[in-house]
Formats: sequence, structure tokens, C-alpha cells
Amino acid sequence: MNMKNYAVEHTVTFRLAHAAGSPAEQEFLNAAAELEAIPGVQDFQIRKQTNPKNTHSYGISMRFASHDDYTAYSEHPSHVDFVQQRWLKEVADFQEADFEPL
Repeated sequence: MNMKNYAVEHTVTFRLAHAAGSPAEQEFLNAAAELEAIPGVQDFQIRKQTNPKNTHSYGISMRFASHDDYTAYSEHPSHVDFVQQRWLKEVADFQEADFEPL
């Protein structure tokens, strides 16, 4: 995707409360991967952090063609449910950032 062909790149880095390599960690990541199915989500990625200076273990990023698509994602029942049922209970620390192309 050309960098100018999207309106918003939504990113979050995080550290889970679960032990690294645990079944609970994998279950969380599997549940997070389901967010890709929400309409409007493009270029969805879950990545493992490799920089020892960063205390967060994972990053998720996705792009949206419009601000309306991003808003619809944020308000989508699957996203809201994931945040309420998994994120708030299982994430120990996070940093969220949203970017627009220059």
C-alpha cells in the first residue's frame, strides 16, 4: 500500500500480564488477531518486540482508508468486546499512537 493511500495508521505496543510463552499469552494473541476481520481494517500486523530498551513485548498495527473507517472500527462490537473482555484484564502496560501521512 502506498503510504499516502491511507488516512490513519493505528498502533499499540504492549506488555501482557501473562508469562512469556504461556498458553494464556498465545490465547490473547489469537483473540487479538481476530480484530483483523473487522470491516475497514487494512495491513493488520501483530509483531514481537526485539529491542531490549523497550519493556513492551508486542505491537499491533493496522491502517484505515478514512477517519470514518477508524471510528467504525473503534466502535465495532467485536473491538469493544475485545477491549472489555481481554485487553483491560490481560494487558499490564501499553502505549497507543495514531498516525496520519505527511
